Amino acid sequence: MLLSFQSVIAQNYVSKVWQADNGDGTYTNPVLYADYSDPDLIRVGDDFYMTVSSFNCIPGLPILHSKDLVNWEIVNYALEKQIPVEVFNIPQHSKGVWAPSIRYHNNEFYIYWGDPDFGVYMIKTKDIYGKWSKPILVLEGKGIIDPCPLWDGENTYLIHAWAGSRAGINSMLTMRTMNKEGTEVLDEGKNVFDGHENHHTLEGPKLYKKGDYYYILAPAGGVENGWQLALRSKNIYGPYEEKIVLEQGGTAINGPHQGAWVTSPDGASWFVHFQDQAVYGRVLWVTPMLWNDNWPEMGKDLDGNGIGEPILTHKKPVQGMAVSSPKESDEFNNGKPGLQWQWYANSSVKWSAQIPGTDYLRLFAMNKKELPNLWDMPSLLLQKLPAPNFKTTTKVTLNIEWETPGKRAGLIIMGQSYVYVGIAYHDEKYWIQQVRCDNAIRGAAEKVIAEKELKSNTVYLRMEVVAPDATCVFYYSENGKKYKEIGTSFIAQKDLWISVKMGIFCVSEKDVRMGGYADFDWFRVEKK
Repeated sequence: MLLSFQSVIAQNYVSKVWQADNGDGTYTNPVLYADYSDPDLIRVGDDFYMTVSSFNCIPGLPILHSKDLVNWEIVNYALEKQIPVEVFNIPQHSKGVWAPSIRYHNNEFYIYWGDPDFGVYMIKTKDIYGKWSKPILVLEGKGIIDPCPLWDGENTYLIHAWAGSRAGINSMLTMRTMNKEGTEVLDEGKNVFDGHENHHTLEGPKLYKKGDYYYILAPAGGVENGWQLALRSKNIYGPYEEKIVLEQGGTAINGPHQGAWVTSPDGASWFVHFQDQAVYGRVLWVTPMLWNDNWPEMGKDLDGNGIGEPILTHKKPVQGMAVSSPKESDEFNNGKPGLQWQWYANSSVKWSAQIPGTDYLRLFAMNKKELPNLWDMPSLLLQKLPAPNFKTTTKVTLNIEWETPGKRAGLIIMGQSYVYVGIAYHDEKYWIQQVRCDNAIRGAAEKVIAEKELKSNTVYLRMEVVAPDATCVFYYSENGKKYKEIGTSFIAQKDLWISVKMGIFCVSEKDVRMGGYADFDWFRVEKK
């Protein structure tokens, strides 16, 4: 079940908690303070399109659109379900969709990604706002990751990296040929660059051709503290010259790397990449880029060592575009979640009602069965944290059929350990609870930290998040006006390879009579 694909012709959503557009023709990085990891993007005409890693979250491969590289909106998802479907029907933390590449060729959009356990997949479409094809397994194998295609005249190439955890080797880039349709790899490939000596953890290659040169832009050194490497050769198989073109240097901007080169309509070059922000994930930066002596120069060389460093503020790539943001708040119009939401695994039509004409989202109380906690619960509805500091509030009504205990619904901050504030039913009464699960990844049990009786089955739930470590404080209200703090604060923990996420849920304990549901009226993100 895909989430609702809302009309792309709509009033721009503007975040209340993070805005990179300064309103004076300049922007301040990061342009998106959210977990848009391993970004790749293209320009088609005057439109920029970006996709990013989505790992186990579904729908996968979000498609973001921009007119100026600064103001973005989510317009679609390319992947409805991950395959093999039976594998990804339960959360596969850290697995699934790794670093993708997006390209436009012969009037079609292509996305390639590497699943570290199954191989390289490809999907395509003629309408980026519409439905994408079913995934094709282009290259089967373990540990083959970060693929990127290049159509070069009569030849079609695919470059990729290796995941040491599956392949037994990493820091190596391999070039292969494909059929002209890009649907099948034709050979075993040739290794074109070895990063073991100077560029450990070399990965994420993006392949381009400019003038007489083939270019590979690839990150090295690891997510947190790495650098950006540029390789060039007049022969696609090398040998390649190498140059580090972007690093932290004397700035406070750690690990600036892994992204894409793109040009604006005026021909200027830009490098769009991530920066690791720990529990908040990998946030999106836009760095100006020049060409000198057939080498890319990124950012500014502030310390004079010939290597660029990212800059905080710069003139926007394209002037005059309206301010917009990926959506965070949601009124759940027509009973559907917006495009900011993803499930924790392949979704089921059984999880929510989504009835046209309703103005709330109904989540059914899905049974946890034998699960010790929510770590492997697929029916969690989650989204990225949108800023370092914010608050989010939701209104929920828990409906219990046959007065059955063991049902809960709430507002959650989800990671390897998690906390939620929610409404529960037991002893013929409704209760507000704060529930905590430390080390959920290891199968630990939940603990009720605080509990208070409610007057009705409707409650307002609130969470405040504070930088620098995403400390969360929880509140509740019975009238939507006066909020009371409940439980203890919690320092959020990220998931595996993705940021911590926030969201909503409705669950039932095992061996409890079926039935029950929670109606969420809205979900609102505001300044703290």
